Amino acid sequence: MQLSVRQPSASADAKHYTTERLRSEYVIENVFAPDEAMLTYSHFDRIIAGGVMPVHQAVALVGCKELASDTFLQRREMGVINVGGKGSITVDGARYELSRYDGLYVGMGAKEITMESDDASDPAKFYLNTCPAHKTYPTVKIDIEKANKRHLGTPETCNVRTLNQYIHPAVMQSCQLCMGMTQLAPGSNWNSMPCHTHERRMEVYFYFELSDKDVVFHMMGEPKETRHVILHNEQAVISPSWSIHTGVGTSNYTFIWGMCGENQEFDDMDNLEPTDLL
Repeated sequence: MQLSVRQPSASADAKHYTTERLRSEYVIENVFAPDEAMLTYSHFDRIIAGGVMPVHQAVALVGCKELASDTFLQRREMGVINVGGKGSITVDGARYELSRYDGLYVGMGAKEITMESDDASDPAKFYLNTCPAHKTYPTVKIDIEKANKRHLGTPETCNVRTLNQYIHPAVMQSCQLCMGMTQLAPGSNWNSMPCHTHERRMEVYFYFELSDKDVVFHMMGEPKETRHVILHNEQAVISPSWSIHTGVGTSNYTFIWGMCGENQEFDDMDNLEPTDLL
């Protein structure tokens, strides 16, 4: 298990970052590696984001020095969405089969967690978010069909999309983690525009289903001091609570969002019009 740590950064400092510094602070360049758990621990609300891609063997999530815990979820809850081939996650002896787009919530206190793929030629890709928790809730499998769906956007504004809420009060109960997946329709390329900030929560975006020739321009920064980073397929970006978060791709794409912080009110946003941005 590889776990890197990112320190928090102030909005006043981020105004002066170069592209290289922006990427080193916020972009998670490598989310998946064969038979490895690739994790990034951000001190923004202490979220961990990353991926597990078991190919030839099962991969376990374990306690480590950075968490000062005997087990990975000793004081945490976790959400997982599979973006690869069929696989399974075993939680304290209970096995959960996950096809593509299936999700799993694992409550605080789970001790033994292993992930494996059904077929090495088409391995599962388990994208995960985990954050601190103060109460244990039951482990729940959330198929894509069970996700709460919100249809947003219009063809005229190039942002027709389906928002699938997996870990959300409308679907199930968690401590503070919210997680879901947004799918853009063909011909649409903007997400979360008009954009917003939410001072009460931070967020991580994971972009995927992009071809090798396509990219997403992810917008971030304070509304009057916007910046951008370019993301390729299967890369993620950390969005502090003070930052806008929206993006536009050279094609349609899919992304997974995960949030933690002060509340779970999805619509608790400070909305901004495009003309308000600089």
